[in-house]
Amino acid sequence: MDTEALDVLIVGAGLSGISAAYHVQERLPGRSYAILEARDDLGGTWDLFRYPGIRSDSDMYTLGYSFRPWTDPKAIADGPSILRYVRETAEAYGIDRRIRYRRRVERARWSSERGAWEVEARDTSTGEPSRFTARFLFVCAGYYDYDAGYTPDFPGREGYRGRVVHPQSWTPDVAYDGERVVVIGSGATAVTLVPELAKRAAHVTMLQRSPTYIVSMPARDPVAGWTQRLLSSSAAYGVTRWKNVLLGMGFYGFCRRAPRIAKRVLVRQMQRRAGRTVDAATHLTPAYDPWDQRLCLVPDGDLFDALRRGTAEIVTDHVASFTERGLLLRSGRELHADLVVTATGLRLKFLGGMQLEVDGARVDAPKHMVYKGSMLSDVPNFAFAIGYTNASWTLKCDLTSEYVCRLLRYMDEQGYASVAPRRNDPSLEEEPLIDFSSGYVRRALGAMPKQGSRAPWKLHQNYALDLAMFRHGKLADQALEFRRRRPAGAARPPAG
Repeated sequence: MDTEALDVLIVGAGLSGISAAYHVQERLPGRSYAILEARDDLGGTWDLFRYPGIRSDSDMYTLGYSFRPWTDPKAIADGPSILRYVRETAEAYGIDRRIRYRRRVERARWSSERGAWEVEARDTSTGEPSRFTARFLFVCAGYYDYDAGYTPDFPGREGYRGRVVHPQSWTPDVAYDGERVVVIGSGATAVTLVPELAKRAAHVTMLQRSPTYIVSMPARDPVAGWTQRLLSSSAAYGVTRWKNVLLGMGFYGFCRRAPRIAKRVLVRQMQRRAGRTVDAATHLTPAYDPWDQRLCLVPDGDLFDALRRGTAEIVTDHVASFTERGLLLRSGRELHADLVVTATGLRLKFLGGMQLEVDGARVDAPKHMVYKGSMLSDVPNFAFAIGYTNASWTLKCDLTSEYVCRLLRYMDEQGYASVAPRRNDPSLEEEPLIDFSSGYVRRALGAMPKQGSRAPWKLHQNYALDLAMFRHGKLADQALEFRRRRPAGAARPPAG
């Protein structure tokens, strides 16, 4: 079996993987790189999810790339438009020619002796193995399990006569025209599905265990339209992007500093949009503070429009069991349904499930700490891209890609062969990687690495701070250990 040798190996050809590839080829000219993608096409999440109405839950002026303006008039874009944008970006910069499709990475082994990663992948269609070596490994696989979403074990499901489908497994043959549909869930997927299904279904019920904060936003950004008429495409994009970044940061800060006031404001906004058709105290008033979980976004209030028209409703209750005709709730009410959509969440899978080894020792993620939200303690020449929980995914991923390139260029200039973060501060305390109360986060935290109690081990969740740190911050600090390539036969330097 032949081994392909590369300077940088990127895992994943979604939003973050294409960003990583762009920055590597633009900032590190002459470096060899490739992208390994387990699926048949690029796009990641936007190629995987095919359920009706799929769209961004962030504005595209911040979810779009810093280096390629989003020019579609829709700020809240549908999934096919986003996928087209990612594909066109990859084609415009020749990145699509660097992608090795159907290559699922199973294992990556770091050798300090060779100063390189040995990566084992398998062809998802034939099962044939392939091998790569890389000086630097950059994982852009996100943190969702692409194989299956999360669905609780509901009693009585086997006796239900209708169809049950998870949005992640949606296929074109799922029929809902003129049908009674129950969508279980109240997160981003549910609030997207309900108004779209309500256009053609007989009736749609959003069954939630507890309410969620839902914010309405114009589908088209009026400031973007104004700037595009006055400025160049790139300048207009930059102005709108920063406007949305600052508004998002300000709103998040307000919610965290004054949660009671923010809660009142958000609940009143939801009540006003829904009108008298919904009991706000029961169905629109969450028990938690804003941003304890991610807020849901609906363009032009489409969910509230469906509620006012009566084509959709919200029911707040728990599922006791499935019945032949639908769902029996704890309150004793039965919801009749021809189709049940379990928008009950996703499964998290760190690094896409790949196994890491460093000099023969397996990397157990929960025993490691995240450095600057992009590297793992004691793992050399390795980075991963994960976006913000309180802002657009791509904002952070773009910065991480820039940082990786800065770091590699610095290592070349200084003659270093490897770099690894080291936890050398005994007073540093461990904290959960993601500070969210959402069920999908709590279920996965035990398998995730930790963050620290202060920088550079703590995640800011703040674009402005990260921008200063990643673009302009000092590259060499006490937490990073750089090593030069050892001559053959030289003694190994002490660790630490």
